[in-house]
Amino acid sequence: MDQKKGVVRGICISKKRGTAKYPVESARIVPDWGIEEDAHGGKWHRQISLLALEKIEAFREQGADVDFGAFGENLIIEGFDLRNVPVDSEIRIGDTVRLKVTQIGKECHSHCAIYRRMGDCIMPREGIFAEVLEGGNICVGESVEVRMPQANRPYSTAVITLSDKAFAGEREDLSGPAVEKILRESEEKEHIRFDIKETLLLPDGEEGLKKQLIRLADQRQLDLILTTGGTGFAPRDVTPEATCAVCDRMANGIADAIRNYSMTVTDRAMFSRAVSGIRKKTLIINLPGSPKAVTEALEYILPRLPHGLDVLRGNVQECGRK
Repeated sequence: MDQKKGVVRGICISKKRGTAKYPVESARIVPDWGIEEDAHGGKWHRQISLLALEKIEAFREQGADVDFGAFGENLIIEGFDLRNVPVDSEIRIGDTVRLKVTQIGKECHSHCAIYRRMGDCIMPREGIFAEVLEGGNICVGESVEVRMPQANRPYSTAVITLSDKAFAGEREDLSGPAVEKILRESEEKEHIRFDIKETLLLPDGEEGLKKQLIRLADQRQLDLILTTGGTGFAPRDVTPEATCAVCDRMANGIADAIRNYSMTVTDRAMFSRAVSGIRKKTLIINLPGSPKAVTEALEYILPRLPHGLDVLRGNVQECGRK
């Protein structure tokens, strides 16, 4: 496993959300929570934020008079470019603390004081986030080691349901849970492991879906995103348009395979406009909207997906290459 080494140069906390973080010399890291006494800890995927010292110093050279903690970061690390540390990497601090990287960068919902003063802020694009696997006490000057993700880790996945009625609570979402069930049973049935990172229920529409696809692919760096719904002829069925808009390359052999298989079940499959494509290293697949159709489609393609996902990860070569 590839390793990189660095040093903790700062530890920052804030006891109340919305207030600036301030530096401390030491802190206790709590498993599945974050830094003790830090208001941003919790049972979610952004328990601890990290920022590279080199990025802070470069920002200061532009004329910004900023203290540690000003960007909302918990840990300031010297020694490597955190922005290039991939999701699922493991960060070890000292002898006991183990973190797992869960997100790269973040959306800036409202411009902070630094942005208003400088016209820029580095945290949204340079900061990374992690969850705590093992806790312990750390202090400034502690050694840091980054270990790259293991090749045989489960495929990180998100499931998105598109439905105006389900989003409004007018009917139960059955398709999304059907996808989750198949993915969770896949290890026993197909010996394929999926790690479901997020499940989302969105109204039909293009902009909301595009925003989530970009976030999940770019910041969470997921292997696979499965959408269900919004692929038909209705005016609000624009899942394919949103998917095409965010993809770097299309992979419509998958969508065509689903349609061809579904045509053996019902000739209404000809009305599916579903597509599939790739954004960076994330595969996005549109599935049908009904629980029965989504189950049939996913059970057909699921055993065949690992090869494509492994090619995207760079673990195997494409077919025909030597």
